[in-house]
Parts: sequence; structure tokens; C-alpha cells
Amino acid sequence: MKIALIQFREVGKKYYFSIPKHIDLAIGELVVVETTEGLEIGEVYSFKNEEEIEIMQALKPVVRIANSQDIEKNIENEYLENNITINTQALANELNLKMKILDAEYTLDNQKLTIYFEAEGRIDFRELLKDLNANYSARIELRQIGPRDVAKKIGGIGPCGLILCCQSFIGEFEPITIKMAKNQSVSLNHQKISGLCGKLLCCLKYEDDLYTELKRNMPDLYSKIKTDKGEGKVIDINLLRRMVKVQYRDSELANEWIEYH
Repeated sequence: MKIALIQFREVGKKYYFSIPKHIDLAIGELVVVETTEGLEIGEVYSFKNEEEIEIMQALKPVVRIANSQDIEKNIENEYLENNITINTQALANELNLKMKILDAEYTLDNQKLTIYFEAEGRIDFRELLKDLNANYSARIELRQIGPRDVAKKIGGIGPCGLILCCQSFIGEFEPITIKMAKNQSVSLNHQKISGLCGKLLCCLKYEDDLYTELKRNMPDLYSKIKTDKGEGKVIDINLLRRMVKVQYRDSELANEWIEYH
């Protein structure tokens, strides 16, 4: 069985779907797929064979290659979603609900409508949901999202001067820990290692494996090593250059950087 990895929305999540034998797909092609939410349109990201991935449950199939009607419907939904976002915020304001409506997403067949919002703490939105159900015929879900997803929805410029990674190419977030910053000898100043979302920078993940590998054959900081000039203590490390700064036991010898092999 041939399998396609389909990406939803721009820089959205990716899921596997089976490809029927009568459908011939290409990378980048738009397709209509059956999901647990209903029919949705997505883009072919890559292909896999069944033996290449671990399938936990039966995969839903690609229904068809998106035709002109599907694409027009998708564009129409985007227009509706924008209006729904604005209208929902107005309804929330009328009910004095302290929530920021960020986005709305229809399935292609309009069977499901998901509305994303940001708020501090839990919100009792039952009255809002009643108003929405009176206005829209779809099955409606109000979904509160966290700071990282909010940044992805809103977008912006990171401290590096580039468009946010989550907005550009990160489909799903991975855990980021302070250990990664320590591993790379990055300043632990909270402002310097935090993104617009207030969470640790996603880019701390990118080179963490490399730094972990480089450290394997390097001495620990403040450990003792032997050199041509005698025994000394490691007082600094430059992993990328494979060099250590040594403080010698002999006080007459100046501290120096040496290559470590």
C-alpha cells in the first residue's frame, strides 16, 4: 500500500493517508481527504511505503485530487472563516467574555467549524456557543490554544530578524527545555532565549543533537587534562572549533586555548 503524507493549511499539521490504486499523485498536489472531522483539502507533502512507517490504526483514504470546485469552495471557506472570526469576537465582547478570537476553520464540506481563541484561565463560553449554534449550522468547537499556537496563528518577526519559525515551517511543536540552552552554552537570560510567545526559542532544538555529539569526545568544564606543557584545568570550551581553554597548575604559564583531539 502506498501512503501519502498530507499537510493541512499553510505550515499546518501533517497526517498519513492511503492512496487508492486508481489515483496517481504528485508532490505539491492538492487533494481532498476524509478525516475524523469531515472532508478536508490538503497538499501532498511526501510519499511513504507501508513498511517505512509504523501504522497504529487503519488509514483513511485520499478521496480525490482536488478539482476546480473544491479549490473554489476552499477559497470561499477562507472568506467565511474571516467573517466568522470577526463576528465571534463581537459576540464574545457583548457577553463580556475576556477572550481573543484568533481564527476559524471550516472543513471543506462545512460539517465542522473550529474556532480558536486565547484567554487567561478557563472561560465559560456556553452562552457564546448557543449564539454561534443559532447562527451557523455546522458542528462547532471552541478551542482554547496556548502561547506557542497563538504566535503561530498571529505570526511576527523573531529576535533573529526573520519570520517566526512556527509561522514559516514548523508544523508541530516539539518540547524545548532549558537543558538545550545549557548544552549549547547559550546565555540563560530569559529574554534572550524566549520567543514572542514567551516560551523557549524553538531554534534551541535545531543544533542540540550536534552539540550533544560534539561533547562526547570533549573534556568536561573544570576537569583536569594533560597537555604538552603539563597538567591543567579546563576553564572554557569552544565545541565548534574543538578547542579548550586551559589554566595550568604552573602559575608561570599563561592560560591558553589549545586544540583538543
